[in-house]
Amino acid sequence: MKQILSFFAIAGLLMTSCQSGSKNEANTTGDAQTTEHVGQSGVIDETSAPNIVQVAVGSPDHTTLVTAVKAAGLVDALSNAGPFTVFAPTNAAFDKLPPGTVEGLLKPEKKDDLENILGYHTYVGVLKPEWMNDGQQFDMVFGGKVTITKNGDKILVNGSEIVASIPTSNGMIHVIGDVLLPK
Repeated sequence: MKQILSFFAIAGLLMTSCQSGSKNEANTTGDAQTTEHVGQSGVIDETSAPNIVQVAVGSPDHTTLVTAVKAAGLVDALSNAGPFTVFAPTNAAFDKLPPGTVEGLLKPEKKDDLENILGYHTYVGVLKPEWMNDGQQFDMVFGGKVTITKNGDKILVNGSEIVASIPTSNGMIHVIGDVLLPK
């Protein structure tokens, strides 16, 4: 019995000294060890299809939208599994807004307003063009409903034409030429 207790005592001392040695080594090198929170957007995956944010980041026509998504703190949310449908205004769509509007919305004190506007462009679920019918309404994340209309082969959301539809790993992007504003 004494031998078993001695064994556990020695094993415990060895484990404690190994752990404290590691701590001392880290402290003597002067390297600060920090843990940084990385959300879904920080996951590096070079084999899967790109998600909504990755597709938008790669589009030269959506730099304003990407800047707004970052300012609103929505990168991780839109990088998650979803599925989501995003009606994505182009840079030209943002340019149609009154001067100073975008710059004003990018200010930290306007983050809530920016989240609401971007939420009005986001639907939880996938809306493929072939599933959209004239007169349909969809509840958006923030701001209420959008209305789909059809004019021949054209599909419009709140009167803005969907000029392209891009499937992503976590949903669908519909490129539009106007910024949708909640009513």
